Formats: sequence, C-alpha cells, structure tokens
Amino acid sequence: MAFMNTTDLVRPARNSFERLCDSVFDPARRERAMMLLLVAYAGAWWVYGLVAKGSQDVHVDMGEMVAWSHEFPLGTPKHPPLGAWLVRAWFSIMPTEPWAYYLFAMILATVALWIAWHISGRYLTAEKRVVGIVLLTLVPFFNFHALKFNANTVLIPFWAATTWFFLRSFETRRAGWAALAGAGAAAAMLGKYWSIFLLGGLAIAAITDSRRGAYLRSRAPWLTIAVLTVLLVPHGAWLIAHDFRPFNYALQVHSATLAQAIGSVFVFVAGILGYLAVPIIWGLIVAQPSALAIRDALWPADANRRFIVIAFAAPLLLAAVAAVSLQIKLNALWAMCAMTLLPIVLLSSPLVTISRQAAVRLLALAIAFPLLMVAVSPVIAIVIQQRGVEHYAGHYRLIARAVERAWRAHTDQPLRIVGSDGIVNGIVFYLPDQPSAVDVLAPAATPWVNEDRIVRQGIAIVCPEPEISCVAAMNMYAVRYPTAQRQDVTLARRHFGLIGKPVRYQLLIIPPAPH
Repeated sequence: MAFMNTTDLVRPARNSFERLCDSVFDPARRERAMMLLLVAYAGAWWVYGLVAKGSQDVHVDMGEMVAWSHEFPLGTPKHPPLGAWLVRAWFSIMPTEPWAYYLFAMILATVALWIAWHISGRYLTAEKRVVGIVLLTLVPFFNFHALKFNANTVLIPFWAATTWFFLRSFETRRAGWAALAGAGAAAAMLGKYWSIFLLGGLAIAAITDSRRGAYLRSRAPWLTIAVLTVLLVPHGAWLIAHDFRPFNYALQVHSATLAQAIGSVFVFVAGILGYLAVPIIWGLIVAQPSALAIRDALWPADANRRFIVIAFAAPLLLAAVAAVSLQIKLNALWAMCAMTLLPIVLLSSPLVTISRQAAVRLLALAIAFPLLMVAVSPVIAIVIQQRGVEHYAGHYRLIARAVERAWRAHTDQPLRIVGSDGIVNGIVFYLPDQPSAVDVLAPAATPWVNEDRIVRQGIAIVCPEPEISCVAAMNMYAVRYPTAQRQDVTLARRHFGLIGKPVRYQLLIIPPAPH
C-alpha cells in the first residue's frame, strides 16, 4: 500500500483556503464570500452553544430579558428596554426555546462583525480587511460571551451600527447618514446607559479632528442630535415618572470607595487586554510590526486614522474617568461592545504589512477554531453536568414543569404570576402561559405585580430548599393567603445518561380568588 506524506495531506487543504481567500479578496466576489463565511461562523457557534449548554438551561440574565418582554415596558428597574423589545419581537415569530434564543444571540454578534467588515473596507487593504475580521472572531465577546444575551451583548451590534453611521455622517455630512447616526445612538442608549460613553467618545473624536469646523457648520450634527432626542423622549418621560430608578440601581449595585473605583479601572484595563490577548498576539505574529509601526498604530500621523484611534479609545477613557468621579466599579465585560474599530486600529498603519499567505493561514485558524469547539462541546456539556452550575440553572425547565403540574392540580385558570428569588427569571422562560415574574426577596425589582393582581390571578411560588431567605419569604405568603397549598419536589437533571446533583424545592400554590 502506498502512503501519503505530510506534504500531500496539507497541500489540498492549503489550496482550498487559498481559493477561499481569493474569493474574499476579489472585489466582485468578496461581499458574498464574507457573508457566507459569517453565516457559517454564526452557525458553528450556534451549534456549539446548543451542545455545550445542553446540560443547563438558559442563563438567568437571558430569562430576565424574556420576563421583561412579557410586560413590554418603556423601561425596567435595571436597564432601558431595548433588549426586552428585541426579545419580544423575536419570540413572536420563533418558539420560546433555548435553540432559538442562542440563534438570536449569535445573529446579533454576527451582524456586528458584518458591520465591522464594511467599516474596515474604507481603511484597510484586502488582506488586512480579512485579517481584521478574523482577529475579531478570536475575541470571546463575539462567540462565548455573545451566546449569553443580556444588556451588555445587546449593545454589540448597536455600537457597531452607530459607529458606522457616525463615521459616514462625519465624512459626508449627508442628512441620511446623520439621521441614521441619531437613530443608532438612540438604540444604543435604549440598550444600556453605558452607551453614553460611546456618544461622548465619538463627539471627542469629531471635536479634536481638523474637519470639525465643516462638520459643525453643516446640519449633520444637529440632525443627529434631533433624531436622538426625539427617539429618547418616551423613555425619558418614563424615567422621570419612575424617579430614575435604573440610575439608582446602577449606582447602588456598582458603588465603591474611591480606592476601589481606582483599582477597578486598572482591573478594567487589564481585563480588556486579557480578552484581546489572543487577537493581538496573532496580529503581531502575522504582521511582525516594527516599533515604529506600533507607535504609528497607537497614535497615527494621518488625521483620518487618528480619528479612528480616538473614537476607539475615548469611550473607554471616559468610562474610567466616570468610574473614579462617581466612585463605581467597572467590569471589563462592559467593553464587549467597543471592539468594532479594533481591526483598523491594529492594522491600518501603512507600516504594518500583511502577506497573502499570512492571511490564508490566519483564515484557516479562524475556520478551524469554531469547528474544534463544536467537536469538544459534548465534553464541555458533560463537565458542566458533573460540576453543576450557579443559580440552579440546570433545573429551570424541570422546575417549570413541576410548577405547571402543581398549578393545574389546584385550578383551571391560566398561570399568570410566578414567584421565587433570582431564579424566577430562568423558570418563567419555560412556562407556556408567559406569566409575570415576581422576585419575592426584592419585589421592587418586579413592580408589575401587586397584591391586587395576586388576589385576582393567584401565584405559584417555588424556592430551592437550601435558600433559606427565599423559603422564609414564601412562608410569609402562606400566612397571608389561607388558601395556599404546599408541595415539595426533588429534581435532578439527566444529560447524556448522567444524572446531576438532586435538589429539593418547595412549592406554594395560591389559586385565584373565586369570582
């Protein structure tokens, strides 16, 4: 039998990647080729999420978005409402299942990559443009963290879109781009108030640029501000009516001493560098830049590229200044939405060169990595199953079924309210009646439920037996409502034939008052 040597095995794969790169480099084919690559990227990470997270249920943050979407508010006690609005729209056409949720999350992250691809086309050569998107796909914000949809990940595509629209508005001063910039800015602010740093950073980039006079004399900035203001008016009125509750929540939860705030800035910067370590290292490997090239990348002599560097760095610097001024602690995960311009910052210097062969090899790595993660995802799921997850996240579907059975045993009315501690948001996701969630330990966090609703519609409360504070709060409900019925259930999740750690839960069913 004849045996192939290593060179024979490698050459066909290398040629396949070269042909793929050729299609991405070719002006006539690159848009379609990159779109197909990004669709494959989203699909691979979606499959990874389905399998790797198959031994647990949706994260409580994801469930919280769904719980908020049931109320369809102009605001929530913690964050502005865009995430809840998007979730409501998505699940109005898709089944409320984890696979659909993970797909939604990956679509949003991939849209941000597509926007970054379009922005970089104005600043990078063909090889650098491909390498730039590849480097972004190696940032955990666009895959591992993107799969957990929350108030941070919702910003990823909207910061990207706002940045794109603003850059085009600043360059062209056309009304259409200016209006889009205002709409994007409003969407970003309605995603999370953290977006104020994006707007401030873009403003600083514009003001420090030599073209600021022509921009400020045009109607573009004023149209952007007008659209932003108009779109934020309803939420602003809600904030006033609710005493700026989300602001108070943020200041309370993240408050710190001055020393802690300063320390958190250093941790914030170190954390961001940690998340970017892999793409930065690979960028250095493929480009091998000189010290002069690195210096030119960090502070370019060219005004256009310097504008990009300021627009990238200013939001992060503003966040650091605000943290110290307001004495709040920063979290590096909050910067996950700020990576759109990273490829341009790293690669746009003419002193940085990328060979076609280096681009081919790096693209091969970017394709292989998610496929490798898909291959090992069953092992990851088993490890998670054996180690267990926080917040009882392996049991939400099982709890929901137990609650549903207990409720149906006592009333034929639909289940409209479910209570627990923080895990209630994970439980609500799996209940078909889309009930309102009540945090029995912090009812102010769920203001859409009051005593009158509980009397009229009833409530099902469930607490993990080890959570003494939750059980104590449930007992208070039992005292107030003499019709309450108790039930205990022990639940354990089975995955790949393995049974996880069992947990005992206490249920309290308070049926609706008779009409």
